Amino acid sequence: MSLPDPTHIAAVRQLMDSLGVSAADVDAAAITAEPAGVPTVEAFHAVVLALATEGQRRTYANHWRSLVKAYGDRPVNSLRKTELEALAQSAKKNARTRANSRKGSGAQENCVAALRHFFTKAVDDGLLRENPALKLVKPKRQASHRRPLKPEEVEQLWTVTVTTGNDPALDALLFRFHLETGARRGGALALRVRDLNRKNQTVLLREKGETERWAPVSSTLLDALEDHAASRGATAPDDALFRYKPGKGMAAGRPLTYRRYDNLYARWQAALPWADQVHVSGHWLRHTAIAEVERLAGFGTARKFAGHRDESAATTLSYIRSDDEAVAATAALRSGEAHPLAPNALGLAAYERAADGPSAAGGVVQP
Repeated sequence: MSLPDPTHIAAVRQLMDSLGVSAADVDAAAITAEPAGVPTVEAFHAVVLALATEGQRRTYANHWRSLVKAYGDRPVNSLRKTELEALAQSAKKNARTRANSRKGSGAQENCVAALRHFFTKAVDDGLLRENPALKLVKPKRQASHRRPLKPEEVEQLWTVTVTTGNDPALDALLFRFHLETGARRGGALALRVRDLNRKNQTVLLREKGETERWAPVSSTLLDALEDHAASRGATAPDDALFRYKPGKGMAAGRPLTYRRYDNLYARWQAALPWADQVHVSGHWLRHTAIAEVERLAGFGTARKFAGHRDESAATTLSYIRSDDEAVAATAALRSGEAHPLAPNALGLAAYERAADGPSAAGGVVQP
């Protein structure tokens, strides 16, 4: 291999000096150069949307649409950090104002997460070398306004649930299911016929983050779930369990969707001023259930009951352990019904301990 002509090298150096460009600048430009043929934001949006999970679409779709509306005709690799920051600020400014609003910080946080996800996919496809949205700062998450419900509040929500709407039986079963299991909405919507375990008296909850856990339940709830499935045409093992009423000429009702929950929450808030003021949703039932378990059985059991996987309590968990029997014992205490995984849970000592504090068996899970 022959060496370059020294005179050519000298000429290149002279040109670079005249332009104020160094060899390091040339190397950096080569490293950061983006590939040619990059799709527009609008074109790539279709790819991201197709790959998104249902939960991601529900949380991020509005912010992706805003991105497309603002910069849809721009190449994916042309957007700058300041332009994405403007989108996040716009999400905060235009957030819907509610009594439990966090002044738009939640919308801003979701927008940043949506943009990071969008451009991560572009990096994964080799369209970008780095994600510009990673430079955006998420607002500090504020404390949630949600809290455990008081017994009288649970009773009021229960009354509205079973006296309004076009399917009180379905709504009552959902209410009981979430208050007893502490499940998220996704856990109910993902529940299949095969997820009921009669022998162990448990239900399989498959929730966000692809987590799975077997939740002990009362025999009353398990019976109700089986009856609901059978009456609404859910017979195959992989059939969705929660269903609407079968339509005329239909053997099975359609699987439940998130819209049923939205309808129920709207009825709560329309009937109860306090529920409207704090924007009560089904997640408040989860808060109530977890808080109740913690009072009855301690932090370790409550954390297992909730299915939390974050590492923030790792040190505490190294000292506090729990198991399925402890969760099952709590399920028995809360419902007042024996459970096969914890046959001794309803002994005199357990009842005496439960009597010292709030007891779900005496009111909260009673509905």
